[in-house]
Amino acid sequence: MLVVETIAKIRRAFFRDGKPIKAICRDLGVSRKVVRKVIRSGATEFRYEREVQPLPKIGRWSDELNQLLTANEGKPSRERLTLIRIFEELRGRGYEGGYDAVRRYARKWAKDRGQATAAAYVPLSFAPGEAYQFDWSYEIVLLSGVTVTVKVAHVRLCHSRMLFVRAYPRETQEMVFDAHDRAFAFYKGACRRGIYDNMKTAVETIFVGKDRLYNRRFLQMCSHYLVDPVACTPASGWEKGQVENQVGLVRERFFTPRLRFKTLDELNDWLLDKCVAYAKAHRHPELTEQTIWEVFDAERPKLVPYAGRFDGFHAVPAAVSKTCLVRFDNNKYSVIASAVGRPVEVQAYADRVVIRQDGRVVGEHRRSFGRGETIYDPWHYVPVLARKPGALRNGAPFKDWVLPAAMERIRRKLAGADDGNRQMVNILSAVITDGLPAVEAACAEANAQGVHSADVVLNILARQRNPDQPPTITTPAALTLRHAPVADCARYDNLRRIN
Repeated sequence: MLVVETIAKIRRAFFRDGKPIKAICRDLGVSRKVVRKVIRSGATEFRYEREVQPLPKIGRWSDELNQLLTANEGKPSRERLTLIRIFEELRGRGYEGGYDAVRRYARKWAKDRGQATAAAYVPLSFAPGEAYQFDWSYEIVLLSGVTVTVKVAHVRLCHSRMLFVRAYPRETQEMVFDAHDRAFAFYKGACRRGIYDNMKTAVETIFVGKDRLYNRRFLQMCSHYLVDPVACTPASGWEKGQVENQVGLVRERFFTPRLRFKTLDELNDWLLDKCVAYAKAHRHPELTEQTIWEVFDAERPKLVPYAGRFDGFHAVPAAVSKTCLVRFDNNKYSVIASAVGRPVEVQAYADRVVIRQDGRVVGEHRRSFGRGETIYDPWHYVPVLARKPGALRNGAPFKDWVLPAAMERIRRKLAGADDGNRQMVNILSAVITDGLPAVEAACAEANAQGVHSADVVLNILARQRNPDQPPTITTPAALTLRHAPVADCARYDNLRRIN
């Protein structure tokens, strides 16, 4: 094959220096055929391309090899055969050639197939308020010095590219509800359409095409915010490419280097500030004369008005133990004593747990995401103390129980009395009927008088209640006194002398 340097010498010698072909052949040591080819073609480079590749051994096996390669490509990645295994399969069918021929053929087959199925995309354009995209990612942060993997919810408005990011301990359905509510509250509205992948918290069954069987509670949330949900084709992340790109951007700009915060709430406050700062500092990719924040501000009137908070909880049935505890998510939560013996419904929110029985709230706690923890509310056990006042001393719910200052002072004073526990239980039981503020005020008054007794506190409470006033009786005019009575005890002495 002629190299470009030899072609250049031939062209300069003939066209610039005017040398004859015979002299060029003698000087450069090439044939006249080569010189004439360079001069007549006018090309500066020649490439050899084989038009037909001879396949003496593999030629008649190409159809079977194509079938093996096609079937192998359709298998899951863990079940695909290596080229060695495909070569051995072909040898088992009678192929007598070598492995290199199979390897070269498979490489060319993959290249041709890749060119035939090369992915091409159409740029998308969204009207203001038309759609948003939602996705999850996981990031690693330090919370109170402990390395924690958090799940990060990403929401992105497709027109303005305004981003919203919030971190959660888990990726459960109640977290999805909370993320949507906080995002829509921040945007002050929602879009007409929401684009999702096929996450299990939203989609229960995938049918052919775009048909989906959505989760009932997820549909309730979309109905509340007037959103039409749309699920992407499985394994087609480009259908929500904006939020996919946002995941990488947030990971690079927000979570690198590794973040350090005391609590998850502090982390989320910081993330919200970063989202606003990023939107105000960066230009919109299409409306380059405006920032993302400016385009978002103009898009806000086009959004569906914010419908208020959706009651987004995940409900599960549970039983109440004799110790007034309900087990949920590897932890235990206390309920009021009257709920023992009957089933309850645990309504799990992103940040709290509400326990209901026959529609009545029997317990509410801040949600714990640990394992094997028991969360008590000591007031749930006060009715039990009326029968077992001794449990006030060693009962697990009452350890480190912080009472109001006035009540705590009386508790310390009664600790040395023989019946101190029973007296303190009587005071605590009064909270159920009179309320904590009234009992605290009565204890403060008793402390001011230097008295520390349950009888005194209960007496003060009784006097503080507002009993019904007796009806006023109108005195007839005939019975009205003409002379006001005078307090004179001497009249009784006159009566004694008369008798």
